[in-house]
Amino acid sequence: MGTGQTVAVFGAYGHTGRFVVAELRERGFVPVLSGRDAAKLDALAASQPGLEARPASVGDPDSLDRALAGAAAVINCAGPFATTAAPVIEAALRAGIPYVDVAAEIEANVDTFTHFADRARAAGAVIVPAMAFFGGLGDLLATAAMGDWTAADEAHIAYGLSSWHPTDGTRASGAVSGERRDGRRVRYTNGQLEYRSDEEPVLEWTFPDPMGTRTVIGEFTMADVVTLPSHLAIPEVCTYMAVEAARDLAAPGTPAPTAADERGRSAQTFVVDVVVRAGGHERRAVARGRDIYAITAPLAVEAVHRILTGRTRTAGVASAGEIFDAAGFLRALSEHLSVELPVPVHADGVAS
Repeated sequence: MGTGQTVAVFGAYGHTGRFVVAELRERGFVPVLSGRDAAKLDALAASQPGLEARPASVGDPDSLDRALAGAAAVINCAGPFATTAAPVIEAALRAGIPYVDVAAEIEANVDTFTHFADRARAAGAVIVPAMAFFGGLGDLLATAAMGDWTAADEAHIAYGLSSWHPTDGTRASGAVSGERRDGRRVRYTNGQLEYRSDEEPVLEWTFPDPMGTRTVIGEFTMADVVTLPSHLAIPEVCTYMAVEAARDLAAPGTPAPTAADERGRSAQTFVVDVVVRAGGHERRAVARGRDIYAITAPLAVEAVHRILTGRTRTAGVASAGEIFDAAGFLRALSEHLSVELPVPVHADGVAS
């Protein structure tokens, strides 16, 4: 439990930010509400008795320093992360506290690894980008599936979403990413990101029961192409998206998600099916759950909890699968996720 430690949440009034605030409180932390819109922060604070609102702007380092003062860690939930990640990371480094974000933007995550890896490692700081449904979850599943493999030929992450009602933040972040890559799509092949102007392939993917075979958009590239290769020797990483969800996301008229239960989760369900292959062998890890935005909260908060309790494997800029015990982390989320992992097999062929 958080034992009363304060954790700053930048973008606390956003859709995902509210889930993060609620999860922090449930786990015994004290969230400090921060973000750029003072009116929205005050409204959130009024609905959350006992919590402090500290407005801050990414263009005002002093305001960020005030927002993080006395906090044990910061979770950045405010996109577009191309704009917010670097200033909030700088503030976290000045404060000497861990930084976690929920960025799904491929380019923003590349920037974090590129610009802060050396500084964070030298300072012994912890920076965990993409600690969310896209990026973090797939990385944990792939890392757990790899087990004792030191390398693999390819990794495939298929997203079976029943629907996708994007938030305003998702749309804004997508627009920024689209501008940065000049409207091109991106994939990870031959050990590097490759930008292309052709159409993504459409194919069939057989998900585990009860979803079964579904039409998916192939090379529907998400943050997994940054998180996995950051620490796993896999030259080919491909992600797929159920065609229904991809159409929802593309349609300008698709409404934002609406609450369908007492926790504020939408009715959306998901299956994440991860397959890694090496030398003709295959391992699979599967996660099932509800609401891709809601599940980001326990992912991010569990990350903060493990960092603050010293259950990390490295320092610097690191993805979820590198810095945490992937299988143990996933098991810790059993209240939120149903997970199936391959049974580890020793070199003598005996299951452990």
